[in-house]
Amino acid sequence: MVNLGLTKVDDALVAKHPGLERYAACQSHAFMKGTGSFILGAAGLFALQKALQRRLPYALQWNLLISIVASSVGSYAVTRWETQKCTDLWLLLETGKIPDRSPPQAPTPEEPVGPKKTVYGDVME
Repeated sequence: MVNLGLTKVDDALVAKHPGLERYAACQSHAFMKGTGSFILGAAGLFALQKALQRRLPYALQWNLLISIVASSVGSYAVTRWETQKCTDLWLLLETGKIPDRSPPQAPTPEEPVGPKKTVYGDVME
């Protein structure tokens, strides 16, 4: 039986998706990395700002606000990056193929052959 959060998943579903346990472990690891990056980021930024406060004095609430907001953005980025890797793992386990994450190539427009017309309807050679 596999646990997803506090919910236990039925054995029939686990048998249908054999990679579910690895995916759940990957997601848990991704969320813990995000939480850890938030805590370490907030503490690090707070300490850095306390050291810089001698040169740039400002109130404690701004120090806290900047630390929390910046570490939240960083934590979101880490969690999103790790969750994307878990999604790729899930697709690999289910389909056996690595998903293509490269941006689609836009077709280049071809130049028309022949005389060109201006906006006014005149033909240019």
